[in-house]
Amino acid sequence: MSAARAEWTKLRTAPTSAWLLVCVVAFTVALGAFVTSGLNVSHCPTPRTCFEDLPKLSLSGVWLGQVAVVALAVLSSSGEHTTRMIQTTLAAVPQRLRVLAAKAGVVTLVTLLAGALGVAGSHLAARRILPGHGFMAANGYGPLSLADEPTLRAAVGTVLYLGLVGLLAIGVATIARDTAAAITATLMLLFATPMLRMLVTDPVWQGRLERYSPMTAGLAVQITKDGAPIGPWHGLGVLAAYAGVALLAGAVLFAVRDP
Repeated sequence: MSAARAEWTKLRTAPTSAWLLVCVVAFTVALGAFVTSGLNVSHCPTPRTCFEDLPKLSLSGVWLGQVAVVALAVLSSSGEHTTRMIQTTLAAVPQRLRVLAAKAGVVTLVTLLAGALGVAGSHLAARRILPGHGFMAANGYGPLSLADEPTLRAAVGTVLYLGLVGLLAIGVATIARDTAAAITATLMLLFATPMLRMLVTDPVWQGRLERYSPMTAGLAVQITKDGAPIGPWHGLGVLAAYAGVALLAGAVLFAVRDP
């Protein structure tokens, strides 16, 4: 607990932390609202036959919100190596794995909180926007509700997705020990595979890339209609495996390298 309190104090007093947490919420809500506002039943075959996955689209702001999560997680880990303050941290808490666990726990907790606020804001924005674009009871569409199991699963899964992205970024930052390299590597890991899928023509490999890339697999939890490349919780499991491997590699290197 003393290590966790120390990590919380460092995170809380860092000048960028509060702004990055605000960005997690603001980016998630803003992009989700923007995407939702572009939907309209006039674009569908008939007002009653829209096939849009409304819960998924309302949460699409996570694509941008995760960038702020990556920056927050990386800075919480690599920043101390850049400034050499890691030596002071290890003088106070010599158990290196305890330091890493405390960092991961604190960052994950604040990320889950910011993610929950962003998801809640996106859900409320969609509830206000969609009826004005024809998605109303008169056309056969009820309001988005967390009482609906698929919508609730998409919301909860999105929060968990952001928490796992934070853990992945901490692992990569612990390996790289450089802020720019860690942010670049994590974002490449998240975004490069979906881009690579568009360049691959073999449908078998397209399916494999979609099922086993960390972002597309993890975000399968948002899909509430047929056509998901992987089961929702299996997809989060794939992302958790990436995060676990990164953290394990980071822990081994943190334990054996000079601070």
